[in-house]
Amino acid sequence: MSLQGRHILVVEDEPKLAALMHDYLVASGARVDVLGHGDDALPLLRNAPPDLLVLDLMLPGTDGFTICRELRTFSTLPVIMVTARVEEIDRLLGLEIGADDYLCKPFSPRELVARVKALLRRSQEWAGIREESGNGPLALDEERFEARWHGRLLDLTAVEFRLLKALAARPGRVLSRGQLQQQLYNDHRIVSDRTVDSHVKNLRRKLAEADPEADPIRSIYGVGYKYEP
Repeated sequence: MSLQGRHILVVEDEPKLAALMHDYLVASGARVDVLGHGDDALPLLRNAPPDLLVLDLMLPGTDGFTICRELRTFSTLPVIMVTARVEEIDRLLGLEIGADDYLCKPFSPRELVARVKALLRRSQEWAGIREESGNGPLALDEERFEARWHGRLLDLTAVEFRLLKALAARPGRVLSRGQLQQQLYNDHRIVSDRTVDSHVKNLRRKLAEADPEADPIRSIYGVGYKYEP
């Protein structure tokens, strides 16, 4: 996959690392902007959103956690978090933060380019999932990071939103727990089947709260789940 024409925003306060990321991404065809202060990130993300954000955790001004958390209130823009704090990884990919992937310092700039390409490829796969409310009971609004069922807003976490998107993208098709894990987590982490089952259970509960008659997610014993609106 080429990055030709893609707009990448890098928010990184280490000048040498920022320059290295910039050069490798530009060499892959991307258009790259670099910010060195956290306070500058959110205004740009609101007014001129890129295709993907590479975001350092520790920044002067507004930190990466705050930027990502605020971003998720109005956008599903793909985010790769960069950190030297390995102990923060679970929080980076946690439900309350909503980062899509992470890189631990030090890392290869080639690895960054590979992760950017993989995440953009996945976001392209999800791009066709959005439905307008008039075309069915489910409406997924990626710009607002909102899911509605018959017009009623669902209070979903980031992982539940991704889970619903992944299932709704392939109505009637059974997705295994392994396939769903790949959609939910970009870091190739090993999680148990119970983790996916727990997210599905919570998603079903929230759909039922919006509509007691709603049961669009079907369990296929020994295989996985499928979406049937």
